[in-house]
Amino acid sequence: MTDHGLTPFEGYTRQVGRFVAMLADGRSRLRRDLETLDESQLDRTLPWQPNSIGTLLYHVAAIELDWTFADIRETTQFPDGTSDWFPTTVREEGGRLSPVSDSLQGHLDRLAWTREHLLVTLGRLTDDDLDRIVTNADDGSTNGIAWILHHLIQHEAEHRGQIGEIRAALRAR
Repeated sequence: MTDHGLTPFEGYTRQVGRFVAMLADGRSRLRRDLETLDESQLDRTLPWQPNSIGTLLYHVAAIELDWTFADIRETTQFPDGTSDWFPTTVREEGGRLSPVSDSLQGHLDRLAWTREHLLVTLGRLTDDDLDRIVTNADDGSTNGIAWILHHLIQHEAEHRGQIGEIRAALRAR
């Protein structure tokens, strides 16, 4: 039986595999939305939206990596290559997202790199682990792993919506 596309991914326990299916669906939608992107739109901002599409893509990848390591894995040790993929801090001193410029392929490769780390991490979990409360290695906050995965799915969807709004506004100009 199919649960409207939530068939668990093979190689994962049933419930973890369902989260992987949801994550994959969200990423597929993001990639589809970017297929027709004019690369000149990546770094453009709008008067009411200070973040560019590229900055939002960088942010989505950075947050996914942070939640994977600092929260689910509960470590401050990020993988080798992190500074190569993330040479810019995610936020400026005032809390605004740091502007980031890269090619579309660079952003897609970064998203794929972070997703691979998340998938490896999820492959080590059982369904019981989803209820486990973990402590963020950076700030000491606590969350359940299922909530973290929900948050990652929601976070990407919200920024996908922002990207769509930016694209629509740029097309209308």
